[in-house]
Amino acid sequence: MNPAPRPFASGQLMSGNDYRESLRAYRPLVYVDGRRVESVAEAPELQPGINALAVTYDFALDPAKAPLMTAHQSLRLQPVNRMLHIDESAGDLLNKLEAVRLLCQETGCAQRYLAHDALNAIHQVSARIDDARGSSDHRARFAAYLTQVQDQDLSLGIAMTDARGDRSKRPHQQDNADAYLHVVERNGRGIVISGAKAIVTGAAYMHEFLVMPCRQMGPEDADFAVCCAVPVDAEGITIVSRAAGRPGEKPEHGQPLFSRRYGQATAVVLFERVFVPWERVFYAGDWEHSGALTYNYATHHRHSCIAARAGFGDLLIGAGALMCEANGFSDPGEKSNLREAMVELITITESFFACGVAASVYAKADDVSGSFMPDPVFANIGKLLLATKIYDMHRLAHEVSGGLIVALPGPDEDHNPATAASLAEVLRANPDVPYEKRIEVARFMEDLTASYQAGWYSVISLHGGGSPAAMKQEIWRNYPVGDKVALVERLLDRGLVADPARPITRNRQPGRCCDSGCMQPGQAVMVALPGEGRQAAGRTPTIDKTREAIPGTPT
Repeated sequence: MNPAPRPFASGQLMSGNDYRESLRAYRPLVYVDGRRVESVAEAPELQPGINALAVTYDFALDPAKAPLMTAHQSLRLQPVNRMLHIDESAGDLLNKLEAVRLLCQETGCAQRYLAHDALNAIHQVSARIDDARGSSDHRARFAAYLTQVQDQDLSLGIAMTDARGDRSKRPHQQDNADAYLHVVERNGRGIVISGAKAIVTGAAYMHEFLVMPCRQMGPEDADFAVCCAVPVDAEGITIVSRAAGRPGEKPEHGQPLFSRRYGQATAVVLFERVFVPWERVFYAGDWEHSGALTYNYATHHRHSCIAARAGFGDLLIGAGALMCEANGFSDPGEKSNLREAMVELITITESFFACGVAASVYAKADDVSGSFMPDPVFANIGKLLLATKIYDMHRLAHEVSGGLIVALPGPDEDHNPATAASLAEVLRANPDVPYEKRIEVARFMEDLTASYQAGWYSVISLHGGGSPAAMKQEIWRNYPVGDKVALVERLLDRGLVADPARPITRNRQPGRCCDSGCMQPGQAVMVALPGEGRQAAGRTPTIDKTREAIPGTPT
């Protein structure tokens, strides 16, 4: 089953309005808060999520942002959205990192970057399967699908995390087989799948789902090792979604100034005997490759999450400085307690982002597919830092904001003749900042850090892309402890013979600190950011003039 036809020319990038209109061509079965959604494009409770996705389309058409937000895939004649690009250099990874940060400065969470992460992982595992079999079928099948996705500029929901049932049991041991999505039938035309996928970001307002396994499978779990593409409105799919952001809410302190405009929905997606034709099946039953797909996706995704939360950190830094000014401290740097809190907030944000930059710089080409993979150690350290420091970021934002967030009067008091004048007088601090402007930035800060939505984003930051325990496991598994052991043994002149079976010397990574910085001659570098984003991020990257025509490709 192919996606419903769209009223837009293939091969052209969509605008945000085009994306909104394209959703009308799909008829997914969606429930939000117990109610059936007849039209996703019209549903008020999903508009903040749709708005966030629309930004990824509009930025790609903005002449100032297009060099960053688009890329040229090798052998393609037109630009593709950066969120759908297969990385061909470390420069591509740097550009993706900056693109996601720029998007999330605007939206809080742009969501569409998950498609990039999944497409790159499937690209790698398709090549891996063909290499093991001495064939080219899987690569060709994925390449055809990638061309369709890029040409139609689709948004893809990543259906990876299974419901999982009893966590102590493997997929084939579950009392309810649908706790993990699995193949229930194979025939000459394709496969039939059933099961549940949880935490599918933006499910209701995507065009298609990329179904992927969430763990390493064993031979008994072969039916659960399936990777395929399915339109969101395929027969047998039910999407049980939460609202995106806080649309229409009127809480104590007024309508949310940010999350009523931008938000993120997640959903449980139920698959009940959903048919998938073979041309959309990237693998089924290849259990021995499920771990590679999961690992590759997690590494790409944690790299992207770094940039997403850096964009959110930029919002907190800007709002914190505005709160200081509104409270009477025009220059927070002159007040030691404010300066220290602001610098700590900046340090946290830029520390995990720097890990993302390092993961890009030290990226390596995949041995089989040739596409570039972020360094797993730096990617996981950056994700671990943001996951555990998100709560400190909120605390620091509260420190510099003062107690006004707690004392905010309800918005109706602004129009109460008995109280409005008095409140405007006593709650004004800096004479250069009107009362209503001080209250506005306080409500904005509350929305970002002290609301239901803020708490939910904290949980997503902690567990999205895997738990901290999973990241620690990957850091230890990939970190070259053996190099450090060899260093100390050389200094101690112990003269021990290298033993590959010795656990503490197993991991080695020679050449990381080479003179050339592990960059190949002529490798692409970061394109210039638009002026506003460059100032916000505090960086001024340079353009590699040799790649202005086709960024991110070898010369």
